[in-house]
Amino acid sequence: MSKFTKKSVFVGVDISKDQLDLALMKESSYGKYVNKTVTNDIDGFDDILRWLKVQKVNRRDCLFCMEHTGTYGLMFFALLSLEEIDYSVIPALEIKRSMGITRGKNDQIDARRIADYAFSNKVKLEPFSLPSVNMMQLKQLLTYRTQLVRLSTSLKNSLKSHQQYQRITGLSSLTKDIETKIEELKSSVQDIEKQIKDLIKADEQLHKNYKMATSVKGIGCVIAAFMLVSTNNFTAFENGRKYASYSGIAPFEHSSGTSVKGRTRTSYLANKQIKALLNNGANSAIHFDPELRNYYQRKIAEGKNHKMVINAVCCKLVNRVFATVKRESPYVITYEKKIV
Repeated sequence: MSKFTKKSVFVGVDISKDQLDLALMKESSYGKYVNKTVTNDIDGFDDILRWLKVQKVNRRDCLFCMEHTGTYGLMFFALLSLEEIDYSVIPALEIKRSMGITRGKNDQIDARRIADYAFSNKVKLEPFSLPSVNMMQLKQLLTYRTQLVRLSTSLKNSLKSHQQYQRITGLSSLTKDIETKIEELKSSVQDIEKQIKDLIKADEQLHKNYKMATSVKGIGCVIAAFMLVSTNNFTAFENGRKYASYSGIAPFEHSSGTSVKGRTRTSYLANKQIKALLNNGANSAIHFDPELRNYYQRKIAEGKNHKMVINAVCCKLVNRVFATVKRESPYVITYEKKIV
């Protein structure tokens, strides 16, 4: 049962870069809201605390609820945690779909809808845990690495085009400049990866689970680091199946009665970056892990599609990682023995 079942005051918060729009609703007066707009900074948070006193509300009775807005909400989350005020952070799509058919939209209306969502779903809402400083640093490093890799890929694609031009124009200065920048980006990516490894190594809990994850063939430094961040060091998901669903690699049945018999497929709602990384890991694993290689070859021989089999390998990798973390021991490859 959720720790929020006894909450009697619900505050919906619509977060933007410069301001916070709040709507307060008491359980005793459902459907009646008190709105407040403050700046998205420390002064604005102090205004919220004073506003709660004016409304004669005990902060311990409050449940703050908001959509996940990335970096815009980090300061607010930290201040709520510091004041030990309970709050829950929900994916925007989940709140939107819970509303049904709606008309009109502005920040204050959105705040009211979020407050209503918190009241209606208080039984199942979970408290949000702000990631540690090390975890946020790790996420920042991974984000920057992704940006560098995308720049490098863009330049590599551009280089091919300029090399074709060079054959006609004879202009070599541009290709040389692009090649230099690609090498600089490669060096920067390597430096970021070293910082990532050093940061993980300096944190005992992160390093422990990192070693468990990388013991699985196909899970390298980058994939393991992304898994640490996306699972909040394997605390945000109960098992590999739920993480596979989050990553968009878990297959779901698509049928209804006798008329709809669609093939089993994955959902388009996914963390596409994690999904792409796991696909890379799976393609690597089928070359270096004998068991997964045999599995892949057997399924292909049965006529299965390559992408479908790779997706199944992704699920196996995720389950292996979660298993190693749970039992706190590295993954050991078992070789099949045949008795002639």
